[in-house]
Amino acid sequence: MGVSADAPRAILVDKPAGPTSHDVVSTVRHALGRTKAGHTGTLDPFATGLLVVLTGRATRLAPFLTGLDKTYRATVRLGERSESGDPEGPITPGGPVPDEAAVRAALATMTGVIEQQVPALSAVRVDGERLYARTRRGEEVERPRREVVVHRADLISYDHVNGLVDIEIRCGSGTYVRQIAVDLGEKLGCGGYCSALRRTEVGDLSVNSALAPEDVQPGCGISLLAAVGHIPRVDLDEAGLAEVVHGRRVQAPGAVAMGTVALAAADELVAIGLADDDGVVRPKVVLVS
Repeated sequence: MGVSADAPRAILVDKPAGPTSHDVVSTVRHALGRTKAGHTGTLDPFATGLLVVLTGRATRLAPFLTGLDKTYRATVRLGERSESGDPEGPITPGGPVPDEAAVRAALATMTGVIEQQVPALSAVRVDGERLYARTRRGEEVERPRREVVVHRADLISYDHVNGLVDIEIRCGSGTYVRQIAVDLGEKLGCGGYCSALRRTEVGDLSVNSALAPEDVQPGCGISLLAAVGHIPRVDLDEAGLAEVVHGRRVQAPGAVAMGTVALAAADELVAIGLADDDGVVRPKVVLVS
């Protein structure tokens, strides 16, 4: 199987501050000739960093990437509060900032499975409408709470004079890092918000391998096998490939446990399948024809 310039791809893009994630996808789509494209996890306009963009049939892989853990570098400004939790504001004064020991102690309480309140200016729907729309109209809305997982929240540096806390966070999907910044400020009693945010990893994919949006061109991107490298791989022989291409079940040596597997042939991703206890794989998403 050869790879053409318009083949389904996974493109790692380093999103700049300012544009929305949708804007970045539109830039990629235009650069590739307006092919179908989509991302696997939104970044707020003020945030930068890794946006995984899938093109063509590869957009069908999104459900297998959106739930991956993510790593962020965040700057929290203490001593001020922001209604949005980020620089958009409005921003109001807070209280005196604490010492580094207090910051470390507060961060230590913010890992594990925690309950997080959805930010007021978020795209979550409440009674069928985006929460940010109702908030901006001045409505009093009860913000949903949800459980999220924060694997670690490491203090990188603390500028006590300016009240700036740099942290690195590894968290599960659905975590609002700007809400972590707000919660940190409230735990410390001085207020705080996320003044800068950069996503550095999605699963094992790193922003170090990402392209600026304007540098995306036909033929670029990583292999789809690399994009789903977190999924166990099963290599198909010619007979197995012929069956999978037509969406038929196949006996796949190596698929010995029930679960999701990446089916490959000639070092290319062919499909994502579900293996049963007997090593029989049912294709769920077929990427070649």
